[in-house]
Amino acid sequence: MKTVSRDTWKQGLEAFREKTEAFYAGEIDKNAYKGFSGKYGSYAQRGGKASMLRLRLTGGILTKDKLAFIADSIEEHGIQRIHITTCQTVQLHDLQPAVIYQIMEKALDHGIVTMGGGGDYPRNVMMSPLSGVGDGYLDVVPYVEAAGAYLLNFIEMEKMPRKLKVCFSDSPANVPHATYRDLGFVARPDGKFDVYSAGGLGANPRFGLKVGERVEPDDILYYIRAMWQTFRAYGNYENRAKARTRYMQQTLGEEGYVEKFKEELEKVYASGEDLSFSAGQRTVTKTGDGTAAEGGHVIFQKQEGLYAVHYHPLGGMVKPSKFREIYDAIKDMEQVELRLSPDESIYIINLTGGEVRQIEPVLEDGARDLFETSVACIGAGICQVGVRDSQKLLRSVIEAVRKAELPDGALPQIHISGCPSSCGTHQTGSIGFRGGVKMIDKVANPSFTMYVNGCDLQGEEQMGREVGQILEKDIPKLMVEIGKTVAASGLDYAAWMKENEKDFDKIVGKYRV
Repeated sequence: MKTVSRDTWKQGLEAFREKTEAFYAGEIDKNAYKGFSGKYGSYAQRGGKASMLRLRLTGGILTKDKLAFIADSIEEHGIQRIHITTCQTVQLHDLQPAVIYQIMEKALDHGIVTMGGGGDYPRNVMMSPLSGVGDGYLDVVPYVEAAGAYLLNFIEMEKMPRKLKVCFSDSPANVPHATYRDLGFVARPDGKFDVYSAGGLGANPRFGLKVGERVEPDDILYYIRAMWQTFRAYGNYENRAKARTRYMQQTLGEEGYVEKFKEELEKVYASGEDLSFSAGQRTVTKTGDGTAAEGGHVIFQKQEGLYAVHYHPLGGMVKPSKFREIYDAIKDMEQVELRLSPDESIYIINLTGGEVRQIEPVLEDGARDLFETSVACIGAGICQVGVRDSQKLLRSVIEAVRKAELPDGALPQIHISGCPSSCGTHQTGSIGFRGGVKMIDKVANPSFTMYVNGCDLQGEEQMGREVGQILEKDIPKLMVEIGKTVAASGLDYAAWMKENEKDFDKIVGKYRV
């Protein structure tokens, strides 16, 4: 398998440096710069006075070496804003150009490539965060790593979709949303994959179409190649608004798309190009220490005596000191690593019971219950295209819910996006919010459109039903009222909602504008 050379990346970084200097000197506008800088995993933030940098972490796997590098970078450059994204990457914010260059180049020494982190390029390959240690059908890690390496070769390809998101799910929990990405590999009980294609959230969302069944794991790269060829042949790459794979469902029809994909797949096989590979499985040889661990944040691994610990920084916003604190706690622990989750959580895996107790004090500032694991994109305070500040809304709602002392389970995990792009995956959350504006008496009022009953489980996928527009200032009160109503019933939110959806709509109706 070909790989992109370090020299190629170095040349790219020099080009990035030149264009970035021109942008900060006022020689090119923000739109022109955005179209260029995304290729390198960086965007100018709102206001154009600082930038962000997205660190691609294939599968969300954060080894000790990568963790130490991020901690070192945060300390060396005094970085104060860090966000875990729903694509299992780490975003560093409020950076000046000189800092971006240094981190980009040093990251290469630690196996972190920023190129392709944004723009019209293959994005970070995602996976179920507990793959290999949880109860999934298949450890997808070797295939995620192979796909991530192969997709780097497409960064310089012509006629790419505006984004190309590839992911691997190891179970019907469908945590990385494999059934509605541009290309998703879904593990089966027999150890093979079903393959879904041309899905995606945002404007005109679509669930993916099954283009492969019982696919041998070692054949995944043929499907990736076929995905690119299908878009080249039938995608609308000349219209940016429709330059996503899901629009091919509209132009070709569902059956037509599946047919064309399979035709391109046949061409890939017939080309003679050898894209097969033999994936070596990673084995956890560590054993437990005879000490048991328990608690709502502790997960039993399939390896006897080992545990994973769940940590969710509120809104995915990690305190600057946290990476160093976690590294110092785990640096001498055998086979321990971090896994980032699409819901902005962190899992620390391969811990003995005794090691769980050592790490717990470092993680005490995380989410206290299910609701506090809610998801929010970085929001309009930072993002150029954002409409509303998702992080601000989440903080205000959490504060109101804590003050109301609602029990765990009274509210679900909610999903907040600052704009229609659905970076907070609001469209398939139990409750979702999308940022917008409501005109009242010719005055623009900050608001969010609310969605309900979205679902991401494999076989039960459903887009949320739009229930109305709510003024931003009223959303904390709305969520508290819903939570109090649920708590009074003695049920959790999911059970209550099944029997009381009309009552839910009545509550929302009091706040709808």
